[in-house]
Amino acid sequence: MPRIAASTTASAKPESCTNRPSDPVIPVLDATAGNFAAELRRASRDIGLVSVVGHGIPETLFDRVRSTLRTLFAFSDEQKRELMIEPRNYRGFIPLGFFTPNRVEANGDRGDRYEGYKLHWECPPDHPVMGACDLYGPNRWPADLPELRSVIHEYWAACDRAAAPIMAAYADGLGVDPDVFARWHATPLTNMTLLHYPAQPPASDAMGIHPHKDTNVITLLHPGDVPGLEVRSRDGTWITPDAPSDALVVNVGEMLELWSGGEYIATPHRVVNRSGHERYSFPFFVVPNHDVVVEPLLPRRASYTTEPMPVGALSAEVWRTNWPDETPSTAGHDLGTLDRT
Repeated sequence: MPRIAASTTASAKPESCTNRPSDPVIPVLDATAGNFAAELRRASRDIGLVSVVGHGIPETLFDRVRSTLRTLFAFSDEQKRELMIEPRNYRGFIPLGFFTPNRVEANGDRGDRYEGYKLHWECPPDHPVMGACDLYGPNRWPADLPELRSVIHEYWAACDRAAAPIMAAYADGLGVDPDVFARWHATPLTNMTLLHYPAQPPASDAMGIHPHKDTNVITLLHPGDVPGLEVRSRDGTWITPDAPSDALVVNVGEMLELWSGGEYIATPHRVVNRSGHERYSFPFFVVPNHDVVVEPLLPRRASYTTEPMPVGALSAEVWRTNWPDETPSTAGHDLGTLDRT
């Protein structure tokens, strides 16, 4: 669940990105290793993002999802308009360049260079939580591509299974009950964005997605074979994660950062598609139940002052401020900058 506005200090023209395969900044961790929780804690205190293997999702499933996305985003403009997102229903097609950072100086005067399709936890119409929070509901599925529903349901279930032990490892690394996070995800506001970044010239300075931190707990992403994801290290350098083809990139969101009292770091990242090729991705954003208030489980670090996050209200604000011409309210959690590092 990406934060809506970019850093006020980000340049309109993205600076160059480096990769250091001989001295990798982004560690590759094995989820089945006995020291996984300890290594995850170490990385989360330093960069907040890791590549994880041994997660249990077959590489063939990544390929099937990405192949289906190619078909989805090849739909005609008319087909896409019929399933376009609406202000009160953030499910369906997101037109190319539709969303802009609320503070446009971070990306010039241009919208982000992607089109998307938004999906949320599939909530049955008769589920009791439907009466408690307007954010829940069924997804919108294109009748012209029935296989999208089946492959996404399969991938969603695989991500749920992969996320559970990773979340338990994050908790274990903090020295708290490994099951603590699972109890807050019974009726989650977890969501996915299916993304298509059109090919851009290698010298282009346009951003696929502006620099931001994710507001959710953790994000799972298969990076694919077309580069574009860039992560800001502690020294301000933008780097490309060096992920194996079967790995999931896992990054800490601001909710997990808050639960950890600032021990774990929510990582600024962006997408700049200089590859000259079409890029397709499908990040999975883990979000708790609507009635959870995220507060530190550990004593706060001295410099960490983020206020508690009511998940439902924050999610509603994210949905609202994703819409063009909407800006963050002055009340509640600050959605506007990357300044808190």
